[in-house]
Amino acid sequence: METIIITGATGKIGKMLTEYFLKEGHEVIGTTTSLQKFNDFKTSLSEKGVSTERLHGLELVFGEPDALEQAERFLSEGNISPTVVIHNARSLDSLTINEKGETDPQHLINEYQMAVVFPYQLTQLLKQKGTLKNVIFIASIYGVVAPNRQLYTDLKYSSPIQYGVAKAAQIHLAKELAVRLADEGIRVNAVSFGGFQGRAPEGFVAKYEALTPMGGMLKDEEVIKPVDFLVGEGSSSMTGHNLIVDGGWTAW
Repeated sequence: METIIITGATGKIGKMLTEYFLKEGHEVIGTTTSLQKFNDFKTSLSEKGVSTERLHGLELVFGEPDALEQAERFLSEGNISPTVVIHNARSLDSLTINEKGETDPQHLINEYQMAVVFPYQLTQLLKQKGTLKNVIFIASIYGVVAPNRQLYTDLKYSSPIQYGVAKAAQIHLAKELAVRLADEGIRVNAVSFGGFQGRAPEGFVAKYEALTPMGGMLKDEEVIKPVDFLVGEGSSSMTGHNLIVDGGWTAW
């Protein structure tokens, strides 16, 4: 059994991962910006028959001055020693574009804080606990390739540049940490997903499918097994890798 921290546990991907790993018998600590939202999610799991005895909520706002101290205090008071951290948190607040179709510097900084700075700090904190052995970043194909202009009617207003830039940095952070933490027996990898079904209008989906070798967007359930693979012993020799799950989007 692992003790897994999942950041952004009340987001779409976070909820799926949390439910799956609970069902598998692991202990899960989910970070959230709202404990009320987390408790509602916990209630919904119970109503589905999922045991939440091993589920804990940690309210954190990345970028707040005391966020790291809050995390440290929570772990110490609960005598919790995580073995796995899945860096999944994201925020839509920093993914804005101004009237000129440009990104304001503060939004670029905030996105970098979310994707790189706090995950790095949290990883260092967990390393000090002495039990951490596996770090996983939920990245994106836009950290691997730039947006395809054929997909967007107006690229500069539709695809915030700060997202891909921060995700690219996140993927490289995984490689850097893999090298620096290898002597301590800690593996570090990333998963870069393509677009998921149910989030975009029909016109966008049609273009996306035409530009993807496998001709479709990812199904929600396809988020689980790649992450489970990196958590499990099947990937015991993998570190510093960015596992791309995108239906072939980045193949051409």
